[in-house]
Amino acid sequence: MYMDEKLLTIGQAAEYLGVSLNTLRRWDESGKLVAIKKEGGTHRYYREKDLEIFASDLMRFASEWIADGVEFPCTFYCATSSIFNARLTKMEYALMYKPGFEKLYSLITLIAGEIGDNSFAHNLGKWPDTAGIFFGYDLEKRIVVLADRGLGILETLRQVRPKLPSHVAAVEVAFTEFISGRAPEKRGNGLKLVREVVTEHPINLFYTSGDAEVRMKGADKTFRVTRGQRIVRGCLAKIDF
Repeated sequence: MYMDEKLLTIGQAAEYLGVSLNTLRRWDESGKLVAIKKEGGTHRYYREKDLEIFASDLMRFASEWIADGVEFPCTFYCATSSIFNARLTKMEYALMYKPGFEKLYSLITLIAGEIGDNSFAHNLGKWPDTAGIFFGYDLEKRIVVLADRGLGILETLRQVRPKLPSHVAAVEVAFTEFISGRAPEKRGNGLKLVREVVTEHPINLFYTSGDAEVRMKGADKTFRVTRGQRIVRGCLAKIDF
């Protein structure tokens, strides 16, 4: 299951988070941050992606909201696309006047807008429970986080591609093909555009839906969809730059 994933030892994980080994052991035992133990072994290992999520408050908030539907301050919750777009414009202005982002602010806004719009467009009138999306950003940490409690990529695409066999196959289609039925918009066409922008610019992306994960980071941004450890309802994305 973990052959394609980067696993860190407990020592590496402790250094990554800046905590002691005993703290990590306590977190594992309490369920706060669960370690991976290989078959027949007792050593603790951690997925780098799980440590990234744990280390980022926004990702923790979004993950908890997806899993439990807990309430968050309206700062993060966008019940409608109009609220989302208003807050997206506010983020764009903040980035525009932040030194060092003159060439990136419009691209960051573009891909965040595509991910958020995708959630609203494909769940319109079909939200399983809570309509709307989680949208938060921390410009000091250089991260943007979006999430929804919607149908997820697989169930959404099966409405037009009923033979899609898995979350991984569905997410790969979403990021590589024009499958949206929306009219042309100023920001482009969904997750395919997101992949193209991230590939060509110094922007990193983590995206998950179901048990499918996309991780585009660093100099080598070869697009690949892998199977993750857990099932995520709806969609969860982190943009860092």
